[in-house]
Amino acid sequence: MPFSQRIQPVINPEDMNPAFAEAFNSGDIMNLLTLYEPQAILITQDNEQSQGIEPIRQKLEQLLQVQGKMVSTNVFCIPFENIALLRAHFIIHTTDDAGNAMKIEGHTSEIVRKQPDGSWLYVVDHPFGVNQPI
Repeated sequence: MPFSQRIQPVINPEDMNPAFAEAFNSGDIMNLLTLYEPQAILITQDNEQSQGIEPIRQKLEQLLQVQGKMVSTNVFCIPFENIALLRAHFIIHTTDDAGNAMKIEGHTSEIVRKQPDGSWLYVVDHPFGVNQPI
């Protein structure tokens, strides 16, 4: 894997989704994993829940196989004390197996928590949370 720059800690909860896009675009799994608490939950498009860094790593490695460019824009951020509820709109520009341009998009639902060092990390990440019922 080529060397990539480590992303900076997320200091404002509304910056979490753009930070995720930056981490995805780096192609470095470690950049993605640094955005999650150790016991965080990631919910897949199939409503499968993965809890903890190793199960989340497996799912995010699958995501990196898309090899596209992501843009993620906040729809809202509702902070309350040391947590925040987020919703974002994301688009991944990529190509299909035949080399044709395509895009994957959706609306996310996430909960992030402020850490003792002042940074924010995912507690619950549901990338397609607004698009489907649980």
